Amino acid sequence: MMWLFAILIVLAMGGVAPVASGRTGALPEEYDDRPDVRVPAGRLQAADLRKVRFSLAFRGYRMSEVDTLLARLADQLEERGDEVAEVDSRGGQCLD
Repeated sequence: MMWLFAILIVLAMGGVAPVASGRTGALPEEYDDRPDVRVPAGRLQAADLRKVRFSLAFRGYRMSEVDTLLARLADQLEERGDEVAEVDSRGGQCLD
């Protein structure tokens, strides 16, 4: 009886092997169904970074860390934008 089960297992593995290796036919064409991270071309604004969301992956980055970094970068861009606007309003003179 044990030999019968051993033979059945070998036959089953022999039937699964061609399917698993792709020898029974071509697999359908792979396509990327993830949305693109859309960041506008040209100069980035703080609001652009606040809108960015990355897709989730099994072995990807921790979402909270990416969100924290994006928020920090957006804050820095806002500060720089305010500084540039202040310098422009003074006629380009820096008063450090």
